[in-house]
Amino acid sequence: MIKYFLKRLISILPVLFVVSILAFAFVHLLPGDPARMMAGTDADEATVEMLRKEMGMDRPLPIQYLTYMKNMATGDLGKSLRTKLPVYDEIMLRYWPTMYLAITGMAWSVVIGVLFGAAAAVYNGRWQDYTAMLLSVSGISVPQFWLGLLAIQLFAVHLGWLPVAGYTGKFSELILPSFTLGATVAAVMARFTLSAFLEVLDEEYISTARAKGVAEFLVMWKHAFRNALIPVVTMVGLQFGFLLGGSVVVETVFAWPGIGRYMIEAVGVRDYPVLQALLLLYSFHFVFINLLVDMVYALINPEIRYE
Repeated sequence: MIKYFLKRLISILPVLFVVSILAFAFVHLLPGDPARMMAGTDADEATVEMLRKEMGMDRPLPIQYLTYMKNMATGDLGKSLRTKLPVYDEIMLRYWPTMYLAITGMAWSVVIGVLFGAAAAVYNGRWQDYTAMLLSVSGISVPQFWLGLLAIQLFAVHLGWLPVAGYTGKFSELILPSFTLGATVAAVMARFTLSAFLEVLDEEYISTARAKGVAEFLVMWKHAFRNALIPVVTMVGLQFGFLLGGSVVVETVFAWPGIGRYMIEAVGVRDYPVLQALLLLYSFHFVFINLLVDMVYALINPEIRYE
């Protein structure tokens, strides 16, 4: 297990290298000149050129990339072109609110999605199955911004149970945005869990357990559920990465001080250091989440062997 972990850890280094090149190239392909935007529309060309030289943008792109990688290796992500503050500090102010939002949204999606999917499989062809899948299809179809506004109108404005927007560290402020964020993923999880459960129920060991007279409850939850979780774990990992990267709409609707909104603001002003750092951060999340999913496989099913 440890040997496999080390091999997988080494194998992701080339992936991270390629991702860093793509992130650097993508940011520099964005239209607009950051130096011109910082100097203002009334600035003369000499001022713009001075700013461009100060930011190192007058050098060839390969040199800029090497300089950026060297600084990043030492933990220096540069300074924001807009605020002049260190990018690392700016991201850390917003990182944990987004992480709390994603973790809570994932908890909603796993609990609701797995329960609905398992219930639909256990009661396949009955009203429980149809109800669970109807709710799942509705969750996929409803836009996040509309669901968020509806939740605000009902639970915050009309009933007054929860805060409208913003985040100051209270758990109650997490409920509406996290549920809105996790609703779509919960629908995907429900359908995926249903498919995995039905596939496991067709296996011979399930028929053997039933033939031996094992109680149906034990057949479902001891034999079927554990094996059905293996492909579901993969979906959980991938969807968690989606929640981190797809929280922009929810953060905007609920005025959430997260990195999703921060990225949108950085795009608007062509803040290259911030964009590069955020793109790499999102990419690192996906890579390491996939690594973590591989490790969880063995914990769920010890029969899995890695060479």
